[in-house]
Amino acid sequence: MAYLSFGVRWLLWALAGIRRRFRPPPEYVSFLVDEAFPQLAPPSGPFWQRPFLGRPAMTLRDLAAAFAAIAADARVKGVVIHLRPLALSAASAETFRELMADLRQAGKRVVCWSALYTPSTYYVACAADEILIQQAGEVLALGYSTRYLFLADALNRAGLAADVVQITPFKTAFDVLGRSEMSAEARQMAEWLIDAQFGELLQAVGGGRGLDEAGAQALVDGSPYTDLQAVAARAVDNVLGEEELPTYLKGGVAPWRSARNRVGGPAPVPPGRYVAVLRIEGSIVDGRSGRAPRPVPVRVPLLLDDRAGDLTVVQEARRLAASRRVAAVVVWIDSGGGSGSASEAMAAALVKLAERKPVVAAMGQLAASGGYYVATPARRIFAQPGTLTGSIGVINLKLVSGPLLDRLDFHRELISRGEHAAINSSDRPWSEEERRKVRDGIERGYEVFVGRVAEARGKSAQEVDTIAGGRVWTGRQALERGLVDELGGLEKAIAAARELAGLPPEAPARELKPSRRELAPAAPSPPLSYALESARLLGGPGAKLLTPLIPWDEG
Repeated sequence: MAYLSFGVRWLLWALAGIRRRFRPPPEYVSFLVDEAFPQLAPPSGPFWQRPFLGRPAMTLRDLAAAFAAIAADARVKGVVIHLRPLALSAASAETFRELMADLRQAGKRVVCWSALYTPSTYYVACAADEILIQQAGEVLALGYSTRYLFLADALNRAGLAADVVQITPFKTAFDVLGRSEMSAEARQMAEWLIDAQFGELLQAVGGGRGLDEAGAQALVDGSPYTDLQAVAARAVDNVLGEEELPTYLKGGVAPWRSARNRVGGPAPVPPGRYVAVLRIEGSIVDGRSGRAPRPVPVRVPLLLDDRAGDLTVVQEARRLAASRRVAAVVVWIDSGGGSGSASEAMAAALVKLAERKPVVAAMGQLAASGGYYVATPARRIFAQPGTLTGSIGVINLKLVSGPLLDRLDFHRELISRGEHAAINSSDRPWSEEERRKVRDGIERGYEVFVGRVAEARGKSAQEVDTIAGGRVWTGRQALERGLVDELGGLEKAIAAARELAGLPPEAPARELKPSRRELAPAAPSPPLSYALESARLLGGPGAKLLTPLIPWDEG
């Protein structure tokens, strides 16, 4: 059956090739970037819903395939990337720049055009041959700022308190609830993270605009710019409207969706062994994976994030280990962590998988704490320079609501048997003995976490501890400290997996599909019920959380 399907696909590809000879592609293909491209397409729902969901959004993997087809077609001179004003994650922007660099290396001209450049879209544009701006357009203030929120005083005023057990000062996940201001360690970490992010921007601006470090700093510090000021500062190359692009480029321009059938593509790959992609996205929870309601009205970390459940991921890892056609596995991780027990269950299953076939990890925007934990079984770990990773540590929290209930005249009576049966009661903080027991659990979790990292990275526990303790690093900083092996995104990780498995470069990479023996995905939950369910999954008795400090907002 697989070979019959391949034969049909090859015949259609051959017929399309004949048709393309009589319908030449445009000299330039344009791509509209008006939303952040996800790395992978969201899991598809039941087939009967798909006709009503519209055309799926383009992903970074789709963009990579489109650029590869353009690079291989000698008739196409280049691409125009129309950048709308939006904020892209560091990892997405860096992947975009990688794809643009590959296209330029293939001899194609890459032009970026926009009416308004944000810091992240300008960072992307600096990887192009030319940067163009619309008349009366603007380059916004370049640089980065991050605001952290602290709610301890506000909670106390309401009669609530966060009782936090913390064994390492850099594990600052619950500072937002337990502190009134930034600790010295949190400030130190925030400084080195924003310094690294700003350094990446300066490097991109200097490399893209032909400036030394001082020149790049001056260009950034001189922003924002009007269109004419941007030309004078060498921030952009020219001012013109989008309608003038064909004349300026001396060639026709057509959007990818209409040009794709006229651009030559690679021949279908015969059936055979392939690289499987296993995704771990969102909060790591004890239970099954789930998708947050779309659209999410307000992003609430842990509560209104997608969920990666240990029951789902462990089952998928076992299926991959048993598959004869899967030659290697790339674990795509975009997670800030969550449950320590779920992280351990996933890591243990991935260790067994790695004993049978090569496993490579690719990190997205965030692969920290539990997100780093599940990467440890991989033979090679890839991260983008701006990926937030590390945060090797464990922390626990109990939200104390007793004073609030007292103010509301909610009278409670507690009857229990067992010395510590009510250890997780929200009526009161932990006693000293309870705190000691909670601390024992955290210390044991941290010991296991550090041990996994030490074994995976070929270091002693003492060496790991000096870069662990909850410290968050960028991908480049993690590379310097031996926590990752190489800078790059999902496509580089897939190429490495092919190499480790002895597969040819054209071997396909496919995402694991749900088993037929599994139940159909449940309908998306309303936002409130989804958030409450996430709180239940993450806040069970004895839950030790692996998650880093999350900024309130970024600019």
